[in-house]
Amino acid sequence: MTTVSGDDVPTVNLTVARRQLVLFIVVLSSAAYNAATFTATAILPQMQGAMAATQDEISWTVTFNILATAVVTPMTGWLISAFGRRTVMVASLAGFSVASLLCGFAHTLDDLILWRVLQGAFGAPLLPLGQALILDAFPRRQHAMAISVFGMANTAGPIIGPMLAGVLSDYYGWRWGFYMIVPVAVFATIGARLILPPDEESQPTSLDWTGFLSLSIAIAAMQIILSRGQRLDWFESTEITVATFVGLVAFYVFLVHSLTAKNPFLDLRLLLDRNFALGLLLVGLFGMVNFTPMVLLPPLLQSHLGYTDRLIGIMVGWRGIGVAMGFFLAMMTGRLDPRITMIIGFGVQIFSGIWLMAINLDVDFVTLAINAFMQGTAVGLIWAPIATTAFWTLPSRSRAEAASMFHLVRNIASSFFISICVALVVRATGANYSRLVENVSPYSKQLMLTPVIGGWHTETIAGLAALSNEINRQAAMIAYTNAFFVYTLVSFSAIPLALLVRRVQQRGD
Repeated sequence: MTTVSGDDVPTVNLTVARRQLVLFIVVLSSAAYNAATFTATAILPQMQGAMAATQDEISWTVTFNILATAVVTPMTGWLISAFGRRTVMVASLAGFSVASLLCGFAHTLDDLILWRVLQGAFGAPLLPLGQALILDAFPRRQHAMAISVFGMANTAGPIIGPMLAGVLSDYYGWRWGFYMIVPVAVFATIGARLILPPDEESQPTSLDWTGFLSLSIAIAAMQIILSRGQRLDWFESTEITVATFVGLVAFYVFLVHSLTAKNPFLDLRLLLDRNFALGLLLVGLFGMVNFTPMVLLPPLLQSHLGYTDRLIGIMVGWRGIGVAMGFFLAMMTGRLDPRITMIIGFGVQIFSGIWLMAINLDVDFVTLAINAFMQGTAVGLIWAPIATTAFWTLPSRSRAEAASMFHLVRNIASSFFISICVALVVRATGANYSRLVENVSPYSKQLMLTPVIGGWHTETIAGLAALSNEINRQAAMIAYTNAFFVYTLVSFSAIPLALLVRRVQQRGD
């Protein structure tokens, strides 16, 4: 392996064919990992029944997986420094493959949670390491293309994985939701060992345990708050209050230690780089709006509009088609100013959000499918320029550590915003219902229009139940509209930040 530097020259000198094979292995690895991350949500009801678990108990299979991922992701830079890129990639894929297989073999809830933790821990380095490998293997003029393909896998995995897992679990049982990942992960492991360039001799490096443990505790506390806050009524719960206090103290220790230590766990001096700091803010906003519609729309469509699982799956599929189109457009516009592409992407996101704010309970499927397609197109347009410009002015030796911070911020922002939107919908639905029922009485003019309102009246229990159900539907629709407004506002706030990104012609290494 030859390491080179200079403008538009890849850090790792590979042949064109091998460069494409590296991209293929990275894409395959990230697709398998992202599919596994979201597969458990699709088969959660089946796992709950098989394990005879309560809703709280089975939710730990998702929560602990996220915790393990969040804790190990920042370690990527240290792991690469200590063991080398190929070694870490192969070991991560091998451990991820075994853990995925053991998840399918699990017969008790404790075993399933343990293997899900290992699945998240081994898979955590795959995304930041994969991004660092791509940036090093390709010249800068091809970064937009390579990152677009990489981003397509990151976004397609969470869409295709749960859909395929749902079908397999219906026919063969929930275990196949994990089994289906194993062949892909094993193939990626073999490919990584054969195709990735060999590691250079690594220098012995020690782990900053104070920084690692304090950051891990802070992340774990935050994930517990986000995962269980709504269910436990937030700060009315002692658990949430204690987790908040512990998380804040741990994060304070991490900041103070990182700013004063000679060799901190995460080098916060990277934030002095303007493009990287802006990139973290932009990818945080991107993480907020990326998967939020996928979390909000299915419950709305199923519970209040009567859509079947098949129709919801088709709508999600249209979003996936839009993602592919967005990444294709990003590749085609790779030579343009990336700020223009970002602004166009967020502009499409804003338009889709405004459109969602205008829908009502009579919305048709075609409208929703077109809107989902627009959301996906926006995702494809936004991801590539953010993921390339954030690393433009960083030295290549810092890319692995910077990539781990990059993906950590994206994941945390996504979890945070989804939790906020879900809490907003739940609380606003109750508040809206209370306000709407104040206008209902036996003397309401609306209830006198019997031919129009059908079975809504206050004279029988069935009529009252029908009326209450309709008021609840309208209250929920208003709450979802509020959530879509926040989604649109976040998308709008990204545009001024995109304008501040500095485009450079030379890269310093």
